[in-house]
Amino acid sequence: MKIKTRSHKVDMLNGPLAWKIFMFALPLALSSILQQLFNSADLAVVGRFASSQAMAAVGANGSPINLIVSLFTGLSLGANVAIGTFIGQNDERKTNEAVESAFTISLICGLILVPVGLAVSRPLLVLMDTPEDVLELAVLYLRIYFLAVPFIMVYNFGSAILRAKGDSNRPLLCLVVSGVVNVILNLFFVIICGMSVDGVAIATVISNIISAGMVTYFLIKESGALHLSLRCLKIKKEYLVKMARIGLPAGLQGMVFSLSNVVIQSAINSFGSDAIAGTTAGQNFEFMDYFIVNAFAQAAVTFTSQNYGAGKYDRCKRVFLITMVMGESLTLALSMFFWLGRGLFIQMFTTDATVISYAMIRMLYVSNLEIGTGTYEISGGCLRGMGVSMPPTILTIFGSCVFRLIYVATIFERFHSYTALVLVYPISWAITGTAVITLYFIMRKKLM
Repeated sequence: MKIKTRSHKVDMLNGPLAWKIFMFALPLALSSILQQLFNSADLAVVGRFASSQAMAAVGANGSPINLIVSLFTGLSLGANVAIGTFIGQNDERKTNEAVESAFTISLICGLILVPVGLAVSRPLLVLMDTPEDVLELAVLYLRIYFLAVPFIMVYNFGSAILRAKGDSNRPLLCLVVSGVVNVILNLFFVIICGMSVDGVAIATVISNIISAGMVTYFLIKESGALHLSLRCLKIKKEYLVKMARIGLPAGLQGMVFSLSNVVIQSAINSFGSDAIAGTTAGQNFEFMDYFIVNAFAQAAVTFTSQNYGAGKYDRCKRVFLITMVMGESLTLALSMFFWLGRGLFIQMFTTDATVISYAMIRMLYVSNLEIGTGTYEISGGCLRGMGVSMPPTILTIFGSCVFRLIYVATIFERFHSYTALVLVYPISWAITGTAVITLYFIMRKKLM
């Protein structure tokens, strides 16, 4: 008797696209939003039950963590594109070998990052002019956090492998389970055990171990081309090169992007711990707005890579239109929701009036205009799905990163205020979005 098993694969090459794209992107967005909600729980717990300094210490680490992790995380995007292309070409052998290579790369990258992170934690935070009343707590949090990096890398690559065939539901399940554990442990370590940032950092490590273990289990239990055998782990040069060709430029973009954010964080630090705490509270909402954009950008990568690999160029063009309209519309709706309830939402993190004022400014000028990121993220995702990765990376580096560094060194120095500083974000998004969308139409005409 045959036993029917549920298929997690999405047919991206045939039939209507809009609903499939929406159902693919929705779990991605929910995954990231849930992850951010769980991170927000870290901040809310230390902010309400420890101190504003503890909250600032956790928030001050966002930029340096992204700076160090971004390069390797970009490789997971390369794995998604490579495996998606092989699936589109119906080449099971190459698909399976690419899966084995991708998973091996994740393990190696994660193990490399642990000693690097431990070594640079204090120097990096000192270089960023982290206030003295926050520095020691920030160093402690960052060093414990880096113990979770190998598991974060395994989850990111494992999720990219599953998404390559259209499965964005099981990565979501991994985050739901690990996130609930994270929140429970936050409350236990901080409220019951009387710990501070060390408690939420330990909870983060444990929750990431769970998500990495779950995604690995799903891959081992996969049948067919995406099956992972831990006894066959190896890296083939052919697939490493293909993943690096797409992933390294994306990782470089993320790394340089994070570098500019480190500079901006240093400028924020000059306003003191209240500004850091307020920025941290406000960032939670703009991150969730961005996750909508990012989910449709990932959908653009995956759907474009399969259809481009199959030579279905008309569908590639429709993918761009659908992901752009859906992504921008839903991002704007979520931004307005947060703005209308801003008073209630911010007080979940703090009741300090000065901290709240900084958070309000951040939400007004950044969260409300987050749709600007969609113009370059989604069009860049479509380009990477076609195998064009370096040109959008270069444009994004100059439009967002180099411009921001120049802005901080000139305009911010001239008009030294928190408002003048955060305006760098929407201005850079407008510049970068115009450039990358223009590039997309030029390359689409050339390649299709």
